[in-house]
Amino acid sequence: SKNDQNVIGTTKKIDKRTIAAKRRIMAQSKGTDVVIQLLDQALKAGLTAKYVMFDTWFSNPHQIVQISQRGLNVIAMVKKSSKITYEFEGKRMNVKQIFNACKKRRGRSRYLLSVPVKVGDPAKDGAQIDARIVCVRNRSNLKDWIALICTDMTIDENEIIRIYGKRWDIEVFFKTCKSFLKLGTEYHGLSYDALTAHTAFVFLRYMFMSVEKRDDED
Repeated sequence: SKNDQNVIGTTKKIDKRTIAAKRRIMAQSKGTDVVIQLLDQALKAGLTAKYVMFDTWFSNPHQIVQISQRGLNVIAMVKKSSKITYEFEGKRMNVKQIFNACKKRRGRSRYLLSVPVKVGDPAKDGAQIDARIVCVRNRSNLKDWIALICTDMTIDENEIIRIYGKRWDIEVFFKTCKSFLKLGTEYHGLSYDALTAHTAFVFLRYMFMSVEKRDDED
């Protein structure tokens, strides 16, 4: 933590050229900045992807524009915030205003609304990109709705919903690591580097299990 009062255990000076120092700098950075940093590392390592998916935590126009500038498409859940706006029919509107201003689809349609928007403010983000907002019913509360945004204008609404559904695999991964692979119970030290190593070992266990499961079942 940047706040000394939140730091547990002893601290020591670390050579800034080491991975340990770089890891600490990353841990004290804003999460939205770290996402871009990690994406750049993945791309530099030769990894490729059709889409970057995330929930509302990282879903803001600046983040979406930054990812799009790296040649990647975004599919994410949109925050229902009055402070986050998009350009819709020549006006700056938040997602609630867009939803209320448009006619909804009736019947058993998988989605309630689909509209093209422009994401980003050229003055702040340096660019503005095309995207589609798709509003669907909230399965946990049918009176409520959630909004998804997609920067790939070549796929339809049903495909956007289908692809975003794959993000649930991340929640399964977290649950498995915490409940079955001892992520939170096996190591009790205060060394930040040891904690990082322990996390890497747990994730490796998950990878081994996933490969074995795929070879056995797929």
